[in-house]
Amino acid sequence: MSSQGPPQGAVPRLVRPGPLRERVYEALLELITTRALPPGRHLVETELAGHLGVSRQPVREALQRLNTEGWVDLRPAQGAFVHEPTRQEADQLLAVRTLLEAEAARLAAAHADEAGVEALRSLCAQGERAVAEDDVDAAAVLNVRFHAKVMELAGNKVLAKLAAQIDRRVRWYRTPVADRQCGGRSWAEHRGLADAIADRDQQGATRLMREHTEHTRACCHEQAQS
Repeated sequence: MSSQGPPQGAVPRLVRPGPLRERVYEALLELITTRALPPGRHLVETELAGHLGVSRQPVREALQRLNTEGWVDLRPAQGAFVHEPTRQEADQLLAVRTLLEAEAARLAAAHADEAGVEALRSLCAQGERAVAEDDVDAAAVLNVRFHAKVMELAGNKVLAKLAAQIDRRVRWYRTPVADRQCGGRSWAEHRGLADAIADRDQQGATRLMREHTEHTRACCHEQAQS
């Protein structure tokens, strides 16, 4: 199994001063979630320290934290490896995401103002345009922004924090292939959800978000099987 670091030029050296331990953790987490360090990659402390321009100690501490959070596996006598997610893990995570997102949609329908609804519709238009132009990267970014906006309109900070943690891992599991396969339908569902929120239809918004996240779940399964 390869022990190479991230692609050359992918990681800028960290700027001091600052909470170095936290900065190293965030840098490694970003490399993992963007798959610059793909699942199964052997993580060698000296190599990572060299790429980041730091000593081994903050790298070791970051790897221990990432192991606790499930991003990295520490194997006795072998070292650290980027975790390889299983289908069961992805399924359980997407099930939790459905619960959080559905509640956010309900709250958004109860609290959203005209400006918030207009922001959702603008994101829908941009997302549909990105799909039409086959710009998968832009569509993925806009998808994140749409769901984040719904969460913002919900007005529940605890819910938003939990959802952000879940979403980061969901985006790690998802692939550009899945985004392309589900893109058109996804944005049609987003538009329907925006309409329900505009109508203050709490039950409708809850149902549509639940159906939308379940469709996302199905797309991930289909992509994993292909």
